[in-house]
Amino acid sequence: MRINKFLAEQGIASRRMCDAIIAEGRVAINGKTAVPGDDVKASDTVMLDGKILSHKVKYEYYMMNKPKGYVCTVKDDKDRKTIMQLLSAGAGRVFPVGRLDYDTEGLLLLTNDGELAFRLTAPQNEIAKTYLVRVEGAISEIQLNRLRAGVEIEPGVVTKRCKLNVVETNKKYTKLHIVLTEGKNREIRKMFAAVGKEVKFLKRIRIGDLTLTGLDRGAVRKLTREEVFYLKNL
Repeated sequence: MRINKFLAEQGIASRRMCDAIIAEGRVAINGKTAVPGDDVKASDTVMLDGKILSHKVKYEYYMMNKPKGYVCTVKDDKDRKTIMQLLSAGAGRVFPVGRLDYDTEGLLLLTNDGELAFRLTAPQNEIAKTYLVRVEGAISEIQLNRLRAGVEIEPGVVTKRCKLNVVETNKKYTKLHIVLTEGKNREIRKMFAAVGKEVKFLKRIRIGDLTLTGLDRGAVRKLTREEVFYLKNL
Protein backbone atom coordinates (compact mmCIF):
# COMPACT_ATOMS: atom_id res chain seq x y z
CA MET A 1 0.00 0.00 0.00
CA ARG A 2 1.31 3.47 -0.86
CA ILE A 3 2.27 5.55 2.16
CA ASN A 4 -0.17 8.38 1.30
CA LYS A 5 -3.05 5.91 1.13
CA PHE A 6 -1.98 4.34 4.45
CA LEU A 7 -1.98 7.75 6.14
CA ALA A 8 -5.32 8.69 4.61
CA GLU A 9 -6.87 5.50 5.95
CA GLN A 10 -5.58 6.48 9.39
CA GLY A 11 -7.72 9.60 9.15
CA ILE A 12 -4.66 11.87 9.05
CA ALA A 13 -5.81 13.86 6.01
CA SER A 14 -6.72 13.44 2.35
CA ARG A 15 -4.19 11.70 0.10
CA ARG A 16 -3.09 15.01 -1.35
CA MET A 17 -2.53 16.54 2.09
CA CYS A 18 -0.74 13.35 3.20
CA ASP A 19 1.70 13.78 0.30
CA ALA A 20 2.53 17.23 1.68
CA ILE A 21 3.01 15.82 5.19
CA ILE A 22 5.36 13.16 3.81
CA ALA A 23 7.31 15.77 1.82
CA GLU A 24 7.83 17.72 5.06
CA GLY A 25 9.77 14.75 6.44
CA ARG A 26 7.31 14.06 9.25
CA VAL A 27 6.76 10.38 8.38
CA ALA A 28 9.14 7.48 8.92
CA ILE A 29 8.97 3.83 7.85
CA ASN A 30 11.07 1.47 9.97
CA GLY A 31 13.07 4.44 11.25
CA LYS A 32 13.81 5.87 7.79
CA THR A 33 12.26 9.13 6.62
CA ALA A 34 9.58 8.33 4.07
CA VAL A 35 9.26 9.92 0.65
CA PRO A 36 6.13 10.19 -1.55
CA GLY A 37 5.64 6.93 -3.42
CA ASP A 38 7.00 4.65 -0.69
CA ASP A 39 5.08 1.44 -0.03
CA VAL A 40 4.02 0.13 3.38
CA LYS A 41 3.68 -3.54 4.37
CA ALA A 42 1.76 -4.93 7.34
CA SER A 43 5.06 -5.73 9.06
CA ASP A 44 6.38 -2.14 8.75
CA THR A 45 6.50 0.34 11.61
CA VAL A 46 5.13 3.69 10.48
CA MET A 47 5.59 6.82 12.59
CA LEU A 48 4.13 10.31 12.22
CA ASP A 49 5.84 13.06 14.21
CA GLY A 50 7.47 10.34 16.31
CA LYS A 51 4.22 8.52 17.11
CA ILE A 52 3.66 4.94 15.94
CA LEU A 53 0.56 4.42 13.79
CA SER A 54 -1.44 1.21 14.03
CA HIS A 55 -2.16 -0.89 10.95
CA LYS A 56 -5.60 -1.69 12.35
CA VAL A 57 -8.14 0.95 11.39
CA LYS A 58 -11.80 1.17 12.34
CA TYR A 59 -13.56 3.06 9.57
CA GLU A 60 -16.14 5.66 10.49
CA TYR A 61 -18.61 7.40 8.20
CA TYR A 62 -20.64 10.53 8.93
CA MET A 63 -23.05 12.87 7.17
CA MET A 64 -23.17 16.54 8.15
CA ASN A 65 -25.61 19.28 7.20
CA LYS A 66 -22.95 21.97 7.04
CA PRO A 67 -24.07 25.51 7.91
CA LYS A 68 -22.58 28.52 6.14
CA GLY A 69 -19.82 30.25 8.10
CA TYR A 70 -17.67 27.14 8.59
CA VAL A 71 -14.58 26.07 6.66
CA CYS A 72 -13.99 22.46 5.59
CA THR A 73 -10.61 22.02 7.24
CA VAL A 74 -9.33 20.48 10.45
CA LYS A 75 -7.62 23.76 11.44
CA ASP A 76 -7.85 27.26 10.01
CA ASP A 77 -4.99 29.77 10.03
CA LYS A 78 -7.51 32.64 9.96
CA ASP A 79 -9.13 31.35 13.16
CA ARG A 80 -12.51 30.80 11.48
CA LYS A 81 -14.93 28.16 12.69
CA THR A 82 -14.27 24.72 11.21
CA ILE A 83 -16.63 21.81 10.58
CA MET A 84 -14.66 19.77 13.12
CA GLN A 85 -16.24 21.87 15.87
CA LEU A 86 -19.64 20.41 14.92
CA LEU A 87 -18.52 16.82 15.51
CA SER A 88 -19.08 15.15 18.86
CA ALA A 89 -16.05 14.28 20.99
CA GLY A 90 -16.49 10.57 20.24
CA ALA A 91 -16.60 10.95 16.48
CA GLY A 92 -13.06 9.71 15.95
CA ARG A 93 -10.39 11.09 13.66
CA VAL A 94 -12.16 11.78 10.37
CA PHE A 95 -11.73 14.30 7.58
CA PRO A 96 -14.12 15.88 5.05
CA VAL A 97 -14.71 14.21 1.68
CA GLY A 98 -14.21 17.15 -0.64
CA ARG A 99 -15.10 20.67 0.41
CA LEU A 100 -17.95 23.13 0.59
CA ASP A 101 -17.11 26.85 0.51
CA TYR A 102 -17.32 29.00 3.63
CA ASP A 103 -20.60 30.52 2.40
CA THR A 104 -22.03 27.23 1.07
CA GLU A 105 -24.08 24.83 3.17
CA GLY A 106 -25.49 21.35 2.87
CA LEU A 107 -24.50 17.72 2.56
CA LEU A 108 -20.93 16.92 3.57
CA LEU A 109 -19.46 13.48 4.20
CA LEU A 110 -16.66 12.79 6.67
CA THR A 111 -14.66 9.59 7.07
CA ASN A 112 -11.26 8.08 7.74
CA ASP A 113 -11.74 5.69 4.80
CA GLY A 114 -9.26 7.15 2.35
CA GLU A 115 -10.22 4.75 -0.43
CA LEU A 116 -13.87 5.79 -0.34
CA ALA A 117 -12.95 9.47 -0.11
CA PHE A 118 -10.79 9.08 -3.21
CA ARG A 119 -13.55 7.28 -5.12
CA LEU A 120 -16.08 10.01 -4.33
CA THR A 121 -13.82 12.93 -5.24
CA ALA A 122 -11.81 11.59 -8.21
CA PRO A 123 -12.98 13.56 -11.30
CA GLN A 124 -12.88 10.49 -13.54
CA ASN A 125 -15.58 8.77 -11.45
CA GLU A 126 -18.07 11.57 -12.22
CA ILE A 127 -20.12 11.19 -9.04
CA ALA A 128 -23.28 13.31 -9.42
CA LYS A 129 -23.81 16.02 -6.81
CA THR A 130 -26.99 18.11 -6.73
CA TYR A 131 -27.16 21.70 -5.48
CA LEU A 132 -29.95 24.16 -4.73
CA VAL A 133 -29.06 27.60 -6.09
CA ARG A 134 -30.85 30.91 -5.63
CA VAL A 135 -30.12 33.96 -7.76
CA GLU A 136 -31.77 37.38 -7.84
CA GLY A 137 -34.48 38.02 -10.41
CA ALA A 138 -35.33 35.91 -13.43
CA ILE A 139 -32.93 33.91 -15.57
CA SER A 140 -33.43 33.51 -19.30
CA GLU A 141 -33.53 30.32 -21.31
CA ILE A 142 -30.45 31.54 -23.18
CA GLN A 143 -28.54 31.83 -19.91
CA LEU A 144 -29.76 28.40 -18.80
CA ASN A 145 -28.66 26.77 -22.03
CA ARG A 146 -25.23 28.38 -21.80
CA LEU A 147 -24.82 26.93 -18.31
CA ARG A 148 -26.03 23.50 -19.41
CA ALA A 149 -23.59 23.41 -22.33
CA GLY A 150 -20.59 24.52 -20.26
CA VAL A 151 -19.14 28.00 -19.71
CA GLU A 152 -15.64 29.40 -19.39
CA ILE A 153 -15.10 30.23 -15.71
CA GLU A 154 -11.41 31.08 -16.00
CA PRO A 155 -9.16 31.63 -19.03
CA GLY A 156 -9.06 28.26 -20.79
CA VAL A 157 -11.20 26.52 -18.13
CA VAL A 158 -14.61 25.39 -19.41
CA THR A 159 -17.09 23.49 -17.25
CA LYS A 160 -18.59 20.17 -18.30
CA ARG A 161 -22.18 19.87 -19.52
CA CYS A 162 -24.59 19.75 -16.59
CA LYS A 163 -28.23 19.23 -15.72
CA LEU A 164 -30.02 22.40 -14.69
CA ASN A 165 -33.70 22.96 -13.90
CA VAL A 166 -35.69 25.90 -12.55
CA VAL A 167 -37.74 24.88 -9.49
CA GLU A 168 -39.21 28.27 -8.54
CA THR A 169 -39.15 31.74 -10.07
CA ASN A 170 -40.70 35.16 -9.56
CA LYS A 171 -39.68 38.81 -9.98
CA LYS A 172 -37.45 38.73 -6.90
CA TYR A 173 -35.52 35.47 -7.28
CA THR A 174 -35.08 32.16 -9.10
CA LYS A 175 -34.32 28.84 -7.46
CA LEU A 176 -32.65 26.09 -9.47
CA HIS A 177 -31.34 22.56 -9.11
CA ILE A 178 -27.96 21.96 -10.76
CA VAL A 179 -26.26 18.56 -11.02
CA LEU A 180 -22.47 18.51 -11.43
CA THR A 181 -20.02 15.64 -11.86
CA GLU A 182 -16.90 17.69 -11.15
CA GLY A 183 -15.84 19.90 -8.29
CA LYS A 184 -13.73 22.87 -9.30
CA ASN A 185 -13.11 25.60 -6.74
CA ARG A 186 -16.21 27.83 -6.39
CA GLU A 187 -17.41 26.34 -9.66
CA ILE A 188 -21.14 27.09 -9.38
CA ARG A 189 -20.62 30.70 -8.31
CA LYS A 190 -18.21 31.23 -11.21
CA MET A 191 -20.60 29.53 -13.66
CA PHE A 192 -23.48 31.85 -12.83
CA ALA A 193 -21.15 34.87 -12.78
CA ALA A 194 -20.16 33.93 -16.34
CA VAL A 195 -23.77 34.49 -17.47
CA GLY A 196 -24.24 37.65 -15.42
CA LYS A 197 -25.98 36.20 -12.34
CA GLU A 198 -24.76 36.33 -8.73
CA VAL A 199 -25.43 33.33 -6.49
CA LYS A 200 -27.16 34.47 -3.30
CA PHE A 201 -27.66 31.05 -1.73
CA LEU A 202 -25.99 27.69 -2.39
CA LYS A 203 -26.67 24.35 -0.76
CA ARG A 204 -25.61 20.81 -1.68
CA ILE A 205 -28.68 18.64 -1.23
CA ARG A 206 -27.65 15.31 -2.72
CA ILE A 207 -24.66 13.06 -3.48
CA GLY A 208 -25.82 10.37 -5.87
CA ASP A 209 -29.13 9.34 -4.25
CA LEU A 210 -27.97 10.23 -0.73
CA THR A 211 -29.93 13.19 0.70
CA LEU A 212 -30.11 15.37 3.82
CA THR A 213 -33.65 14.28 4.68
CA GLY A 214 -34.29 14.63 8.41
CA LEU A 215 -30.91 16.18 9.24
CA ASP A 216 -31.11 19.71 10.68
CA ARG A 217 -28.65 22.44 9.76
CA GLY A 218 -25.44 21.90 11.76
CA ALA A 219 -26.38 18.33 12.74
CA VAL A 220 -24.27 15.21 12.19
CA ARG A 221 -25.17 11.53 12.08
CA LYS A 222 -23.47 8.24 11.28
CA LEU A 223 -24.14 6.69 7.90
CA THR A 224 -26.00 3.40 7.90
CA ARG A 225 -24.41 0.22 6.56
CA GLU A 226 -26.70 0.43 3.56
CA GLU A 227 -25.59 4.00 2.83
CA VAL A 228 -21.92 3.08 3.09
CA PHE A 229 -22.47 0.11 0.77
CA TYR A 230 -24.27 2.39 -1.69
CA LEU A 231 -21.44 4.95 -1.73
CA LYS A 232 -18.80 2.28 -2.22
CA ASN A 233 -20.67 1.03 -5.26
CA LEU A 234 -21.44 4.36 -6.91
